[in-house]
Amino acid sequence: MNDRYDTGDAGYGAAPYELVGYDEHGQPVYRQIPAQQAPQHQQHQQPYDPYGRQGYGYDPYATGAGQQQTPAYDPYDTGQQPAAAPGYDPYGAGNPYDPYGTGAHPTATPYDPYGQPAPDGRQQPRGAEQTAYIPQQTGPADRARHPGGHEDDHAGPDGSDGREGPEGPTGPGAPGDGDRDYRTEQFAFVEDPDGDSEDVIDWLKFTENRTERREEARRRARARVVALAVVLALVAVGGVGWLWYTGKLPGLSSSGSGTGAGSTPVSAQKRDVIVVHLHNTGKGGTSTALLVDNTTTKQGTTVLLPNSLAVSGDDGTATTLAKSVDDDGASGTRDQLDTVLGTDIQGSWRLDTPYLQNLVDLVGNIDLDTNADVPDPSAKKKGGAPLVHRGKAQTLSGKMAVAYATYRAPGEAQNAQLERFGQVMQGVLRKLSSDPSAATTTVQTLAQILDPPLTDKDLGAFLARLADLAKGGDYRTALLPVQPDGTLTARTSDSVVKDILGGTAKSPDAGSAVRVSVQNATGVKDDTEKARVVLLNGGFTFLEGGTASGTQTASKVLYADAADKANAAEVAKTLGLPASAVAKGGVSSGADVSVVLGGDYRPSAS
Repeated sequence: MNDRYDTGDAGYGAAPYELVGYDEHGQPVYRQIPAQQAPQHQQHQQPYDPYGRQGYGYDPYATGAGQQQTPAYDPYDTGQQPAAAPGYDPYGAGNPYDPYGTGAHPTATPYDPYGQPAPDGRQQPRGAEQTAYIPQQTGPADRARHPGGHEDDHAGPDGSDGREGPEGPTGPGAPGDGDRDYRTEQFAFVEDPDGDSEDVIDWLKFTENRTERREEARRRARARVVALAVVLALVAVGGVGWLWYTGKLPGLSSSGSGTGAGSTPVSAQKRDVIVVHLHNTGKGGTSTALLVDNTTTKQGTTVLLPNSLAVSGDDGTATTLAKSVDDDGASGTRDQLDTVLGTDIQGSWRLDTPYLQNLVDLVGNIDLDTNADVPDPSAKKKGGAPLVHRGKAQTLSGKMAVAYATYRAPGEAQNAQLERFGQVMQGVLRKLSSDPSAATTTVQTLAQILDPPLTDKDLGAFLARLADLAKGGDYRTALLPVQPDGTLTARTSDSVVKDILGGTAKSPDAGSAVRVSVQNATGVKDDTEKARVVLLNGGFTFLEGGTASGTQTASKVLYADAADKANAAEVAKTLGLPASAVAKGGVSSGADVSVVLGGDYRPSAS
């Protein structure tokens, strides 16, 4: 701790100092070693004066020792000899600093960094709140206390280094130097609190917070817009995807190719088909329709089949659908329809009119838009009030539904009655339960015997699926158009047979043989069969024309087109009829030549 520093050797021209302790600010305190105690090599050494001011009595440490007392430096050359400047007292132990050069030396007041009241009642400035900014410079006295420092190259000729110590500027002549009169008040702005500064800070914080809130609101609004756009996009994509999957997307052909439901080739779509034959037990006659459930496109359809549809029997005989139902029954007709339409019918449902009436009553009546006034078929007198009124949303009971489904006005084509039957079937499906178990119970309640392989459970489940489609609006009714000869055209093959049934039309070849319709009016039932055999052996196509209500004495061979006159003459020759029997007239639907066998027909002659 008794380290000694030879500042003289450092080039400052002063006697050596030694460290004796630390002051209350933690700064080292040195004391000067008397000259007689200094090392011998320093006692006779001329002090170094870096500014060459030995002649002016400059004592950088104001010790008064080791130098010649010369007049003080007069910077203005007034000729006066001011009194020697007092020595530097770094701790204010001597006279205090007089910043205004009054010469008065008030009683020194110790520096109180915590602003405790002085004995005379004055308030000392608080160290933490009133501390002025002081440029950090190092003077000779500081270098004496901190060996190793460097002298300020800008020190003035009066020896003052222009810095303040704890009590003011240091160095000789500092109290009177106006240019170097730095006081604490001049730097009060550095740390003095300003009353408006808090308001400014608060306003800046408020502005910043408001700006942040606005930006956050904008970010949230943008996020909501983006989220809404994403949701709408997902909904749109989902809707389009659903329409594509179900085959309802506009502009998308169901006959295209692809993997979706709507683009699956019609030939690859899965369908369940059942043929239903409505038998009118009161007036006679039948009505036929196909119930189609397309499980790929989720579409249900009732396809109405005209009775004039030409079908081919197992023996190659051409006949009509109506005759096939009467003669060949459900099983034979199903096979013939599969051949003509290229379909795969899973079962046949014979629905007699009494069962239809019970079915409508079981589902709780049906609602239809009727297109005709239908008289009561059980009325004894004509001209009474109609059983079914024409109009929108007419509620029909079982009896009314049967009367409407079988009604055919005078002069109407059979297709008009067939379309009414289709309306009744779709109305029943809309009221039938979509639950397979409940629908099966309804079928079983009818207590009808179904044609194998169709069972009550199979029919109930099938009708329940169609009922679900009918309630959802995914059900329609289509009429299969046929030509006057009962054959199918390319247009009908594309619109119904191909698109709805997924089949290929295979009507009997119209150019292969002359089609001959035969009606028996001889009164002998076997004559029809004998005529059929003769015509088939002659290369003609036989069409069953039925049995006339009465007998005729003379046979007739009729043709409608002049091109068929020769064919009619050939038919008469084949059957053994006279040439006078050939005449121009109306022919049966689907036939080229019509024959009415009379009493003059002799099968043995053929």
